[in-house]
Amino acid sequence: MRFWKSKANAADRKPLFSVADRENLAWFWHSYFKQKTPFLVVVMIMILIQGIVYQQFIALTEDGLRVIFEEGAVSQLVNVCLVVLIIFSVRAVFSYLVPRISAWLASDAVMRMRRDLIDHIMMMDLAYFERTRSGEIILRLVNQAQDLSQFIGQTTVSAVRDFVTIVIVSGYLTWKSPLLFALAVIMLPTVGFMVRFVSEQIKIVQASAEDAMGNYMTGLEEMSNGMRTVKISNQEPVERRRLVKATDELKDISIRLQAVQAMMTPSVDIVAALVYILIIGGGGYMALSANFDMDAAAVVAFMIGMALVFDPARRLTTFFVRMQASLIILDSVRSIYRITPEIVNVPDAVTTFDAQGDIVFDNVCFKYPDGQQLFTGVNTRFKGGKITAIVGPNGSGKTTMLSLMARLYNLESGQITIGGQQIDQLRIDVLRQSFSVVAQDIVIFNSSIWENVRYVRPQASEEEIWAVIEHVGMTELVRERGDAPLGPKGAQLSGGQKQRIAIARAFLRDAPILILDEATSALDQRTEEEVQVVINELARSKTTIVVAHRLSMVTHADKIYVLDSGNLLDEGTHDELMARGGYYQKMYLSQKKSYGR
Repeated sequence: MRFWKSKANAADRKPLFSVADRENLAWFWHSYFKQKTPFLVVVMIMILIQGIVYQQFIALTEDGLRVIFEEGAVSQLVNVCLVVLIIFSVRAVFSYLVPRISAWLASDAVMRMRRDLIDHIMMMDLAYFERTRSGEIILRLVNQAQDLSQFIGQTTVSAVRDFVTIVIVSGYLTWKSPLLFALAVIMLPTVGFMVRFVSEQIKIVQASAEDAMGNYMTGLEEMSNGMRTVKISNQEPVERRRLVKATDELKDISIRLQAVQAMMTPSVDIVAALVYILIIGGGGYMALSANFDMDAAAVVAFMIGMALVFDPARRLTTFFVRMQASLIILDSVRSIYRITPEIVNVPDAVTTFDAQGDIVFDNVCFKYPDGQQLFTGVNTRFKGGKITAIVGPNGSGKTTMLSLMARLYNLESGQITIGGQQIDQLRIDVLRQSFSVVAQDIVIFNSSIWENVRYVRPQASEEEIWAVIEHVGMTELVRERGDAPLGPKGAQLSGGQKQRIAIARAFLRDAPILILDEATSALDQRTEEEVQVVINELARSKTTIVVAHRLSMVTHADKIYVLDSGNLLDEGTHDELMARGGYYQKMYLSQKKSYGR
Protein backbone atom coordinates (compact mmCIF):
# COMPACT_ATOMS: atom_id res chain seq x y z
CA MET A 1 0.00 0.00 0.00
CA ARG A 2 1.20 3.50 -0.77
CA PHE A 3 0.93 4.63 2.86
CA TRP A 4 3.52 2.06 3.81
CA LYS A 5 6.13 3.60 1.55
CA SER A 6 8.49 5.99 3.23
CA LYS A 7 8.38 9.44 1.69
CA ALA A 8 11.89 10.31 2.74
CA ASN A 9 15.20 8.72 3.59
CA ALA A 10 15.89 7.72 7.17
CA ALA A 11 18.03 10.82 7.62
CA ASP A 12 15.06 13.00 6.65
CA ARG A 13 12.53 11.38 8.96
CA LYS A 14 10.58 13.69 11.20
CA PRO A 15 11.15 13.47 14.97
CA LEU A 16 8.72 11.49 17.10
CA PHE A 17 7.55 14.78 18.66
CA SER A 18 7.45 17.84 16.43
CA VAL A 19 7.85 21.35 17.80
CA ALA A 20 4.06 21.79 17.62
CA ASP A 21 3.56 18.49 19.48
CA ARG A 22 5.83 19.61 22.31
CA GLU A 23 4.07 22.98 22.52
CA ASN A 24 0.64 21.33 22.61
CA LEU A 25 1.70 18.87 25.31
CA ALA A 26 3.24 21.67 27.39
CA TRP A 27 0.03 23.71 26.98
CA PHE A 28 -2.15 20.83 28.13
CA TRP A 29 0.14 20.04 31.07
CA HIS A 30 0.35 23.60 32.37
CA SER A 31 -3.33 24.37 31.72
CA TYR A 32 -5.03 21.26 33.02
CA PHE A 33 -2.69 18.82 34.77
CA LYS A 34 0.04 20.66 36.66
CA GLN A 35 -2.29 21.65 39.49
CA LYS A 36 -3.03 17.96 40.08
CA THR A 37 0.64 17.10 40.68
CA PRO A 38 0.08 15.65 44.22
CA PHE A 39 -2.40 13.13 42.85
CA LEU A 40 -0.07 12.29 39.99
CA VAL A 41 2.72 11.63 42.50
CA VAL A 42 0.43 9.21 44.38
CA VAL A 43 -0.38 7.42 41.11
CA MET A 44 3.34 7.18 40.24
CA ILE A 45 4.16 5.68 43.65
CA MET A 46 1.48 3.02 43.18
CA ILE A 47 2.75 2.31 39.66
CA LEU A 48 6.30 1.99 41.04
CA ILE A 49 5.11 -0.52 43.61
CA GLN A 50 3.38 -2.51 40.86
CA GLY A 51 6.69 -2.71 38.98
CA ILE A 52 8.52 -3.85 42.10
CA VAL A 53 5.92 -6.61 42.53
CA TYR A 54 6.94 -8.05 39.14
CA GLN A 55 10.64 -7.89 40.09
CA GLN A 56 9.91 -9.70 43.35
CA PHE A 57 7.83 -12.26 41.50
CA ILE A 58 10.83 -13.16 39.31
CA ALA A 59 13.09 -13.48 42.33
CA LEU A 60 10.53 -15.59 44.21
CA THR A 61 9.95 -17.77 41.14
CA GLU A 62 13.69 -18.44 40.98
CA ASP A 63 13.69 -19.33 44.70
CA GLY A 64 10.72 -21.65 44.22
CA LEU A 65 12.37 -23.41 41.27
CA ARG A 66 15.49 -23.99 43.34
CA VAL A 67 13.38 -25.48 46.11
CA ILE A 68 11.94 -27.90 43.53
CA PHE A 69 15.20 -28.63 41.68
CA GLU A 70 17.28 -29.00 44.83
CA GLU A 71 14.68 -31.08 46.73
CA GLY A 72 13.98 -28.48 49.38
CA ALA A 73 11.28 -28.62 52.07
CA VAL A 74 7.58 -28.26 51.28
CA SER A 75 7.33 -25.53 53.90
CA GLN A 76 9.79 -23.44 51.92
CA LEU A 77 7.64 -23.80 48.80
CA VAL A 78 4.53 -22.84 50.79
CA ASN A 79 6.28 -19.74 52.10
CA VAL A 80 7.25 -18.71 48.58
CA CYS A 81 3.67 -19.17 47.38
CA LEU A 82 2.27 -17.15 50.29
CA VAL A 83 4.63 -14.26 49.61
CA VAL A 84 3.68 -14.33 45.90
CA LEU A 85 -0.02 -14.23 46.90
CA ILE A 86 0.55 -11.27 49.20
CA ILE A 87 2.52 -9.15 46.72
CA PHE A 88 0.05 -9.82 43.91
CA SER A 89 -2.82 -8.90 46.25
CA VAL A 90 -1.09 -5.57 46.77
CA ARG A 91 -0.73 -5.20 43.00
CA ALA A 92 -4.43 -6.04 42.54
CA VAL A 93 -5.46 -3.26 44.95
CA PHE A 94 -3.28 -0.76 43.12
CA SER A 95 -4.54 -2.06 39.77
CA TYR A 96 -7.99 -0.95 40.93
CA LEU A 97 -6.94 2.38 42.43
CA VAL A 98 -4.63 3.55 39.63
CA PRO A 99 -7.21 3.54 36.79
CA ARG A 100 -9.88 4.99 39.09
CA ILE A 101 -7.71 7.94 40.11
CA SER A 102 -6.28 8.44 36.63
CA ALA A 103 -9.75 8.35 35.06
CA TRP A 104 -10.88 11.03 37.52
CA LEU A 105 -7.83 13.17 36.75
CA ALA A 106 -8.29 12.83 32.98
CA SER A 107 -12.05 13.41 33.06
CA ASP A 108 -11.60 16.49 35.24
CA ALA A 109 -8.90 17.87 32.93
CA VAL A 110 -10.97 17.31 29.79
CA MET A 111 -14.08 18.73 31.50
CA ARG A 112 -12.18 21.94 32.24
CA MET A 113 -10.78 21.97 28.70
CA ARG A 114 -14.29 21.60 27.27
CA ARG A 115 -15.51 24.41 29.51
CA ASP A 116 -12.69 26.67 28.31
CA LEU A 117 -13.39 25.71 24.70
CA ILE A 118 -17.05 26.61 25.14
CA ASP A 119 -16.09 29.94 26.71
CA HIS A 120 -13.68 30.65 23.86
CA ILE A 121 -16.16 29.67 21.15
CA MET A 122 -18.85 31.86 22.73
CA MET A 123 -16.49 34.82 22.31
CA MET A 124 -15.86 34.12 18.62
CA ASP A 125 -17.03 36.58 16.00
CA LEU A 126 -20.10 35.81 13.92
CA ALA A 127 -17.76 35.43 10.93
CA TYR A 128 -16.19 32.36 12.56
CA PHE A 129 -19.53 30.53 12.67
CA GLU A 130 -20.33 31.60 9.12
CA ARG A 131 -17.15 30.03 7.75
CA THR A 132 -16.86 27.01 10.10
CA ARG A 133 -18.94 23.90 9.57
CA SER A 134 -20.98 22.99 12.64
CA GLY A 135 -19.76 19.41 12.31
CA GLU A 136 -16.20 20.58 12.97
CA ILE A 137 -17.23 22.32 16.19
CA ILE A 138 -19.20 19.29 17.38
CA LEU A 139 -16.29 17.00 16.48
CA ARG A 140 -13.86 18.97 18.65
CA LEU A 141 -16.14 19.45 21.65
CA VAL A 142 -17.55 15.91 21.68
CA ASN A 143 -15.55 13.23 19.87
CA GLN A 144 -12.04 14.63 20.06
CA ALA A 145 -12.34 15.76 23.68
CA GLN A 146 -13.63 12.29 24.66
CA ASP A 147 -10.82 10.58 22.74
CA LEU A 148 -8.29 12.70 24.62
CA SER A 149 -9.91 11.80 27.93
CA GLN A 150 -9.61 8.07 27.23
CA PHE A 151 -6.06 8.39 25.95
CA ILE A 152 -4.85 10.44 28.90
CA GLY A 153 -6.77 8.57 31.60
CA GLN A 154 -6.40 4.94 30.61
CA THR A 155 -3.93 4.56 27.78
CA THR A 156 -1.22 6.90 29.09
CA VAL A 157 -1.34 5.61 32.66
CA SER A 158 -1.12 2.03 31.41
CA ALA A 159 1.84 3.04 29.26
CA VAL A 160 3.60 4.62 32.24
CA ARG A 161 2.99 1.45 34.25
CA ASP A 162 4.37 -0.65 31.41
CA PHE A 163 7.42 1.62 31.11
CA VAL A 164 8.11 1.41 34.86
CA THR A 165 7.72 -2.39 34.72
CA ILE A 166 10.19 -2.58 31.83
CA VAL A 167 12.75 -0.40 33.64
CA ILE A 168 12.52 -2.24 36.97
CA VAL A 169 12.48 -5.76 35.53
CA SER A 170 15.23 -4.92 33.01
CA GLY A 171 17.34 -3.47 35.80
CA TYR A 172 16.91 -6.63 37.83
CA LEU A 173 17.75 -8.87 34.86
CA THR A 174 20.82 -6.76 34.10
CA TRP A 175 21.95 -7.18 37.70
CA LYS A 176 21.42 -10.94 37.49
CA SER A 177 23.31 -11.39 34.21
CA PRO A 178 24.55 -8.34 32.26
CA LEU A 179 25.90 -10.52 29.45
CA LEU A 180 22.68 -12.47 28.92
CA PHE A 181 20.55 -9.31 29.09
CA ALA A 182 22.81 -7.55 26.59
CA LEU A 183 22.41 -10.55 24.31
CA ALA A 184 18.62 -10.34 24.71
CA VAL A 185 18.23 -6.62 23.92
CA ILE A 186 20.45 -6.58 20.86
CA MET A 187 17.32 -6.74 18.67
CA LEU A 188 15.42 -3.89 20.38
CA PRO A 189 16.63 -1.09 18.04
CA THR A 190 14.52 -2.77 15.36
CA VAL A 191 11.39 -2.04 17.43
CA GLY A 192 12.42 1.61 17.76
CA PHE A 193 12.79 1.89 13.98
CA MET A 194 9.33 0.42 13.44
CA VAL A 195 7.76 2.81 15.97
CA ARG A 196 9.35 5.77 14.19
CA PHE A 197 8.19 4.62 10.75
CA VAL A 198 4.63 3.77 11.77
CA SER A 199 4.27 7.04 13.73
CA GLU A 200 4.85 9.08 10.57
CA GLN A 201 2.21 7.16 8.69
CA ILE A 202 -0.27 7.38 11.57
CA LYS A 203 -0.11 11.18 11.63
CA ILE A 204 -0.84 11.35 7.90
CA VAL A 205 -3.82 9.00 8.02
CA GLN A 206 -5.23 10.38 11.30
CA ALA A 207 -5.36 13.93 9.90
CA SER A 208 -7.42 12.60 6.97
CA ALA A 209 -9.65 10.69 9.38
CA GLU A 210 -10.46 13.82 11.42
CA ASP A 211 -11.36 15.76 8.25
CA ALA A 212 -13.57 12.93 7.02
CA MET A 213 -15.37 12.67 10.37
CA GLY A 214 -16.01 16.42 10.38
CA ASN A 215 -17.50 16.20 6.87
CA TYR A 216 -19.66 13.26 7.89
CA MET A 217 -21.05 15.01 11.00
CA THR A 218 -21.76 18.17 9.01
CA GLY A 219 -23.58 16.10 6.40
CA LEU A 220 -25.72 14.44 9.08
CA GLU A 221 -26.70 17.81 10.53
CA GLU A 222 -27.54 19.25 7.12
CA MET A 223 -29.67 16.22 6.31
CA SER A 224 -31.49 16.40 9.64
CA ASN A 225 -32.14 20.15 9.42
CA GLY A 226 -33.34 19.95 5.83
CA MET A 227 -35.46 16.81 6.16
CA ARG A 228 -38.70 18.67 5.37
CA THR A 229 -37.26 19.77 2.02
CA VAL A 230 -35.77 16.32 1.44
CA LYS A 231 -39.14 14.65 1.99
CA ILE A 232 -41.17 17.11 -0.03
CA SER A 233 -38.79 16.99 -3.00
CA ASN A 234 -38.43 13.19 -2.74
CA GLN A 235 -34.64 13.41 -2.51
CA GLU A 236 -34.06 10.63 0.03
CA PRO A 237 -31.97 8.64 -2.51
CA VAL A 238 -29.72 11.66 -3.09
CA GLU A 239 -29.16 12.17 0.64
CA ARG A 240 -28.58 8.46 1.11
CA ARG A 241 -25.90 8.42 -1.62
CA ARG A 242 -24.24 11.50 -0.12
CA LEU A 243 -24.07 10.02 3.38
CA VAL A 244 -23.11 6.54 2.18
CA LYS A 245 -20.25 8.09 0.22
CA ALA A 246 -19.07 9.79 3.41
CA THR A 247 -19.31 6.54 5.39
CA ASP A 248 -17.37 4.71 2.69
CA GLU A 249 -14.64 7.33 2.99
CA LEU A 250 -14.57 6.82 6.76
CA LYS A 251 -14.35 3.06 6.26
CA ASP A 252 -11.44 3.34 3.84
CA ILE A 253 -9.51 5.66 6.14
CA SER A 254 -10.24 3.41 9.13
CA ILE A 255 -8.91 0.39 7.24
CA ARG A 256 -5.77 2.30 6.27
CA LEU A 257 -5.30 3.40 9.86
CA GLN A 258 -5.70 -0.14 11.20
CA ALA A 259 -3.38 -1.48 8.50
CA VAL A 260 -0.59 0.85 9.61
CA GLN A 261 -1.18 0.14 13.30
CA ALA A 262 -1.25 -3.62 12.67
CA MET A 263 2.38 -3.55 11.58
CA MET A 264 3.61 -3.13 15.16
CA THR A 265 2.40 -6.31 16.86
CA PRO A 266 3.91 -8.85 14.42
CA SER A 267 7.16 -6.87 14.36
CA VAL A 268 7.43 -7.05 18.15
CA ASP A 269 6.48 -10.75 18.10
CA ILE A 270 9.27 -11.54 15.64
CA VAL A 271 11.77 -9.62 17.73
CA ALA A 272 10.52 -11.39 20.88
CA ALA A 273 10.95 -14.82 19.22
CA LEU A 274 14.53 -13.98 18.25
CA VAL A 275 15.26 -12.77 21.78
CA TYR A 276 13.88 -15.95 23.34
CA ILE A 277 16.03 -18.03 20.99
CA LEU A 278 19.09 -16.09 22.11
CA ILE A 279 18.15 -16.54 25.78
CA ILE A 280 17.53 -20.26 25.40
CA GLY A 281 20.74 -20.76 23.47
CA GLY A 282 22.96 -18.36 25.41
CA GLY A 283 21.38 -19.06 28.81
CA GLY A 284 21.47 -22.83 28.26
CA TYR A 285 25.14 -22.64 27.37
CA MET A 286 25.86 -20.54 30.47
CA ALA A 287 23.96 -23.02 32.68
CA LEU A 288 25.89 -25.97 31.21
CA SER A 289 29.26 -24.22 31.42
CA ALA A 290 31.19 -24.06 34.66
CA ASN A 291 32.53 -20.63 33.73
CA PHE A 292 29.24 -18.86 34.51
CA ASP A 293 27.25 -18.48 37.72
CA MET A 294 24.00 -19.52 36.10
CA ASP A 295 21.82 -22.55 36.81
CA ALA A 296 18.59 -23.87 35.27
CA ALA A 297 16.38 -22.01 37.77
CA ALA A 298 18.10 -18.73 36.89
CA VAL A 299 17.63 -19.34 33.15
CA VAL A 300 13.91 -20.13 33.55
CA ALA A 301 13.43 -17.07 35.80
CA PHE A 302 15.30 -14.97 33.24
CA MET A 303 12.94 -16.12 30.50
CA ILE A 304 9.94 -15.30 32.69
CA GLY A 305 11.48 -11.88 33.30
CA MET A 306 11.90 -11.28 29.58
CA ALA A 307 8.26 -12.29 29.07
CA LEU A 308 7.34 -9.70 31.68
CA VAL A 309 9.38 -7.17 29.68
CA PHE A 310 8.09 -8.02 26.23
CA ASP A 311 4.38 -7.96 27.05
CA PRO A 312 4.59 -4.37 28.39
CA ALA A 313 6.97 -3.51 25.53
CA ARG A 314 4.39 -4.67 23.00
CA ARG A 315 1.72 -2.55 24.69
CA LEU A 316 4.14 0.37 24.88
CA THR A 317 4.78 0.29 21.13
CA THR A 318 1.01 0.29 20.59
CA PHE A 319 0.81 3.30 22.90
CA PHE A 320 3.36 5.22 20.82
CA VAL A 321 1.34 4.43 17.71
CA ARG A 322 -1.91 5.62 19.31
CA MET A 323 -0.12 8.63 20.72
CA GLN A 324 0.49 9.95 17.20
CA ALA A 325 -3.24 9.91 16.52
CA SER A 326 -3.87 11.64 19.85
CA LEU A 327 -1.29 14.32 19.06
CA ILE A 328 -3.21 15.12 15.87
CA ILE A 329 -6.43 15.33 17.91
CA LEU A 330 -4.77 17.54 20.55
CA ASP A 331 -3.51 19.90 17.85
CA SER A 332 -6.97 20.00 16.30
CA VAL A 333 -8.57 20.91 19.63
CA ARG A 334 -5.97 23.53 20.44
CA SER A 335 -6.30 25.07 16.97
CA ILE A 336 -9.53 26.71 18.18
CA TYR A 337 -7.51 28.79 20.63
CA ARG A 338 -5.32 30.05 17.79
CA ILE A 339 -8.38 31.78 16.35
CA THR A 340 -8.97 34.96 18.32
CA PRO A 341 -12.00 37.25 18.01
CA GLU A 342 -11.48 40.60 16.35
CA ILE A 343 -14.55 42.18 17.94
CA VAL A 344 -13.48 42.79 21.53
CA ASN A 345 -13.93 45.46 24.15
CA VAL A 346 -11.51 48.36 23.86
CA PRO A 347 -9.59 49.42 27.01
CA ASP A 348 -11.81 51.49 29.31
CA ALA A 349 -14.90 50.69 27.25
CA VAL A 350 -17.94 52.86 28.00
CA THR A 351 -20.72 51.21 30.02
CA THR A 352 -23.48 53.81 29.73
CA PHE A 353 -25.04 55.59 26.74
CA ASP A 354 -28.34 56.95 25.49
CA ALA A 355 -29.88 53.84 23.95
CA GLN A 356 -32.99 55.84 22.96
CA GLY A 357 -30.98 58.30 20.88
CA ASP A 358 -30.52 58.36 17.10
CA ILE A 359 -28.57 55.56 15.42
CA VAL A 360 -26.28 57.17 12.85
CA PHE A 361 -24.20 55.59 10.07
CA ASP A 362 -21.48 58.09 9.20
CA ASN A 363 -19.62 57.37 5.94
CA VAL A 364 -19.65 53.63 6.66
CA CYS A 365 -17.58 51.30 4.50
CA PHE A 366 -17.79 47.55 5.01
CA LYS A 367 -16.55 44.39 3.35
CA TYR A 368 -17.30 40.81 4.32
CA PRO A 369 -14.54 38.63 5.84
CA ASP A 370 -14.08 36.97 2.43
CA GLY A 371 -13.14 40.37 0.97
CA GLN A 372 -16.42 41.12 -0.84
CA GLN A 373 -17.18 44.85 -0.67
CA LEU A 374 -20.73 45.81 0.33
CA PHE A 375 -21.00 49.37 1.67
CA THR A 376 -18.96 52.34 0.47
CA GLY A 377 -19.61 55.61 2.28
CA VAL A 378 -23.17 54.92 3.52
CA ASN A 379 -24.86 57.64 5.58
CA THR A 380 -28.17 56.99 7.39
CA ARG A 381 -29.99 58.16 10.53
CA PHE A 382 -32.48 56.02 12.47
CA LYS A 383 -34.31 58.46 14.73
CA GLY A 384 -34.83 57.49 18.35
CA GLY A 385 -38.40 56.52 19.21
CA LYS A 386 -39.40 56.40 15.52
CA ILE A 387 -40.02 53.61 13.01
CA THR A 388 -37.45 53.31 10.24
CA ALA A 389 -37.63 50.74 7.47
CA ILE A 390 -34.91 49.25 5.26
CA VAL A 391 -36.10 47.76 1.98
CA GLY A 392 -34.48 46.31 -1.09
CA PRO A 393 -33.95 43.06 -2.97
CA ASN A 394 -32.12 40.05 -1.56
CA GLY A 395 -28.42 40.71 -1.12
CA SER A 396 -28.81 44.46 -0.91
CA GLY A 397 -27.35 44.61 2.62
CA LYS A 398 -30.48 45.04 4.75
CA THR A 399 -29.67 42.40 7.38
CA THR A 400 -25.97 43.27 7.29
CA MET A 401 -26.86 46.84 8.27
CA LEU A 402 -28.64 45.44 11.34
CA SER A 403 -25.61 43.29 12.15
CA LEU A 404 -23.35 46.33 11.99
CA MET A 405 -25.55 48.16 14.50
CA ALA A 406 -25.08 45.34 16.99
CA ARG A 407 -21.36 45.20 16.12
CA LEU A 408 -21.46 41.63 14.86
CA TYR A 409 -18.90 42.78 12.29
CA ASN A 410 -16.21 45.45 12.40
CA LEU A 411 -16.32 48.35 9.94
CA GLU A 412 -13.72 48.89 7.29
CA SER A 413 -13.98 52.66 7.90
CA GLY A 414 -16.44 55.26 9.09
CA GLN A 415 -18.37 55.03 12.33
CA ILE A 416 -21.74 54.12 13.82
CA THR A 417 -23.08 56.01 16.82
CA ILE A 418 -26.07 55.56 19.11
CA GLY A 419 -27.09 58.65 21.03
CA GLY A 420 -23.83 60.25 19.91
CA GLN A 421 -21.67 57.43 21.34
CA GLN A 422 -19.50 55.38 18.96
CA ILE A 423 -20.51 51.74 19.33
CA ASP A 424 -16.94 50.45 19.02
CA GLN A 425 -16.16 52.33 22.26
CA LEU A 426 -19.03 50.66 24.13
CA ARG A 427 -18.83 47.42 26.08
CA ILE A 428 -20.16 44.77 23.74
CA ASP A 429 -22.58 43.27 26.27
CA VAL A 430 -23.97 46.71 27.17
CA LEU A 431 -24.53 47.52 23.49
CA ARG A 432 -26.28 44.26 22.65
CA GLN A 433 -28.51 44.35 25.72
CA SER A 434 -30.11 47.41 24.10
CA PHE A 435 -31.61 45.32 21.26
CA SER A 436 -34.67 43.10 21.01
CA VAL A 437 -35.00 41.09 17.82
CA VAL A 438 -37.97 39.51 16.10
CA ALA A 439 -36.69 37.74 13.00
CA GLN A 440 -37.91 35.31 10.40
CA ASP A 441 -35.49 32.60 11.51
CA ILE A 442 -36.25 32.26 15.20
CA VAL A 443 -34.13 29.99 17.38
CA ILE A 444 -36.53 27.62 19.13
CA PHE A 445 -35.06 25.13 21.59
CA ASN A 446 -36.33 21.63 22.24
CA SER A 447 -37.88 22.56 25.56
CA SER A 448 -41.23 23.97 26.72
CA ILE A 449 -42.76 27.20 25.43
CA TRP A 450 -42.28 28.66 28.90
CA GLU A 451 -38.53 27.96 28.85
CA ASN A 452 -38.22 29.28 25.31
CA VAL A 453 -39.79 32.59 26.30
CA ARG A 454 -37.68 32.88 29.46
CA TYR A 455 -34.48 32.31 27.45
CA VAL A 456 -33.83 36.03 26.91
CA ARG A 457 -34.24 36.85 30.62
CA PRO A 458 -33.61 33.82 32.83
CA GLN A 459 -34.07 35.90 36.00
CA ALA A 460 -37.61 36.99 35.04
CA SER A 461 -40.38 36.21 37.52
CA GLU A 462 -43.30 33.89 36.77
CA GLU A 463 -45.66 36.85 36.83
CA GLU A 464 -43.61 38.69 34.17
CA ILE A 465 -43.45 35.60 31.93
CA TRP A 466 -47.19 34.92 32.24
CA ALA A 467 -47.87 38.57 31.44
CA VAL A 468 -46.02 38.48 28.10
CA ILE A 469 -47.48 35.06 27.24
CA GLU A 470 -50.97 36.44 27.74
CA HIS A 471 -50.03 39.57 25.81
CA VAL A 472 -49.15 37.61 22.65
CA GLY A 473 -52.16 35.30 22.94
CA MET A 474 -50.43 32.03 23.87
CA THR A 475 -51.93 31.34 27.29
CA GLU A 476 -54.14 28.48 26.14
CA LEU A 477 -51.34 26.90 24.11
CA VAL A 478 -48.89 27.05 27.03
CA ARG A 479 -51.37 25.45 29.43
CA GLU A 480 -52.24 22.80 26.87
CA ARG A 481 -48.64 21.81 26.20
CA GLY A 482 -47.29 22.30 29.70
CA ASP A 483 -43.66 21.20 29.95
CA ALA A 484 -43.73 19.21 26.70
CA PRO A 485 -40.70 19.90 24.50
CA LEU A 486 -41.31 21.54 21.13
CA GLY A 487 -39.11 19.22 19.07
CA PRO A 488 -35.88 20.12 17.27
CA LYS A 489 -36.04 23.78 16.17
CA GLY A 490 -39.67 23.94 17.31
CA ALA A 491 -40.83 21.41 14.72
CA GLN A 492 -44.14 20.90 16.58
CA LEU A 493 -45.14 24.57 16.27
CA SER A 494 -46.64 26.50 13.38
CA GLY A 495 -44.90 29.52 11.89
CA GLY A 496 -47.29 31.89 13.68
CA GLN A 497 -46.69 30.20 17.05
CA LYS A 498 -42.94 30.52 16.61
CA GLN A 499 -43.30 34.21 15.81
CA ARG A 500 -45.43 34.72 18.91
CA ILE A 501 -42.64 33.20 21.01
CA ALA A 502 -40.20 35.62 19.39
CA ILE A 503 -42.50 38.55 20.15
CA ALA A 504 -43.00 37.34 23.72
CA ARG A 505 -39.23 37.31 24.13
CA ALA A 506 -39.01 40.87 22.84
CA PHE A 507 -41.70 41.99 25.31
CA LEU A 508 -39.90 40.23 28.17
CA ARG A 509 -36.53 41.72 27.26
CA ASP A 510 -38.10 45.19 26.84
CA ALA A 511 -35.00 46.71 25.20
CA PRO A 512 -35.16 50.29 23.88
CA ILE A 513 -34.23 49.30 20.30
CA LEU A 514 -36.50 46.86 18.46
CA ILE A 515 -35.35 45.10 15.29
CA LEU A 516 -37.94 43.44 13.07
CA ASP A 517 -36.09 41.41 10.43
CA GLU A 518 -38.64 39.95 8.00
CA ALA A 519 -40.64 39.18 11.14
CA THR A 520 -43.87 38.19 9.34
CA SER A 521 -42.67 37.21 5.87
CA ALA A 522 -43.24 33.47 6.42
CA LEU A 523 -46.82 33.87 7.66
CA ASP A 524 -50.11 33.69 5.83
CA GLN A 525 -52.08 36.91 5.51
CA ARG A 526 -54.51 36.23 8.37
CA THR A 527 -51.81 35.18 10.82
CA GLU A 528 -49.65 38.07 9.68
CA GLU A 529 -52.39 40.55 10.48
CA GLU A 530 -52.88 39.02 13.95
CA VAL A 531 -49.17 39.08 14.71
CA GLN A 532 -48.77 42.58 13.30
CA VAL A 533 -51.22 43.95 15.86
CA VAL A 534 -49.05 42.63 18.68
CA ILE A 535 -45.88 43.91 17.01
CA ASN A 536 -47.34 47.40 16.68
CA GLU A 537 -47.98 47.46 20.40
CA LEU A 538 -44.47 46.15 21.10
CA ALA A 539 -42.92 48.87 18.93
CA ARG A 540 -44.70 51.73 20.75
CA SER A 541 -42.20 54.30 22.12
CA LYS A 542 -39.19 52.24 20.96
CA THR A 543 -36.62 52.94 18.27
CA THR A 544 -37.91 50.44 15.73
CA ILE A 545 -36.01 49.27 12.67
CA VAL A 546 -37.97 47.18 10.19
CA VAL A 547 -36.45 45.07 7.45
CA ALA A 548 -39.09 43.87 5.05
CA HIS A 549 -39.27 42.45 1.57
CA ARG A 550 -43.02 43.06 1.42
CA LEU A 551 -43.34 46.83 1.07
CA SER A 552 -46.97 46.93 2.20
CA MET A 553 -45.64 46.25 5.73
CA VAL A 554 -43.57 49.48 5.90
CA THR A 555 -45.91 52.12 4.47
CA HIS A 556 -46.53 53.46 7.98
CA ALA A 557 -42.77 53.95 8.73
CA ASP A 558 -41.52 57.43 9.63
CA LYS A 559 -38.67 56.92 7.19
CA ILE A 560 -37.71 54.32 4.58
CA TYR A 561 -34.23 53.61 3.22
CA VAL A 562 -33.98 51.89 -0.16
CA LEU A 563 -30.90 49.70 -0.71
CA ASP A 564 -29.61 47.82 -3.72
CA SER A 565 -26.30 45.90 -3.73
CA GLY A 566 -25.01 47.93 -0.81
CA ASN A 567 -25.89 51.28 -2.37
CA LEU A 568 -28.32 53.70 -0.78
CA LEU A 569 -30.66 54.56 -3.68
CA ASP A 570 -33.27 56.69 -1.95
CA GLU A 571 -34.82 57.69 1.37
CA GLY A 572 -38.04 59.27 2.61
CA THR A 573 -41.58 58.43 3.69
CA HIS A 574 -43.77 56.10 1.64
CA ASP A 575 -45.62 59.01 0.07
CA GLU A 576 -42.41 60.88 -0.76
CA LEU A 577 -40.82 57.84 -2.38
CA MET A 578 -43.95 57.08 -4.40
CA ALA A 579 -44.13 60.68 -5.56
CA ARG A 580 -40.53 60.59 -6.82
CA GLY A 581 -41.33 57.62 -9.05
CA GLY A 582 -38.04 55.85 -8.62
CA TYR A 583 -36.90 52.32 -7.73
CA TYR A 584 -39.19 52.12 -4.67
CA GLN A 585 -42.29 53.00 -6.68
CA LYS A 586 -41.51 50.31 -9.23
CA MET A 587 -41.02 47.68 -6.51
CA TYR A 588 -44.19 48.69 -4.70
CA LEU A 589 -46.40 48.68 -7.79
CA SER A 590 -44.91 45.38 -8.95
CA GLN A 591 -45.66 43.76 -5.60
CA LYS A 592 -49.13 45.29 -5.42
CA LYS A 593 -49.94 43.90 -8.84
CA SER A 594 -48.58 40.50 -7.83
CA TYR A 595 -50.52 40.40 -4.54
CA GLY A 596 -53.68 41.60 -6.26
CA ARG A 597 -53.83 38.55 -8.49
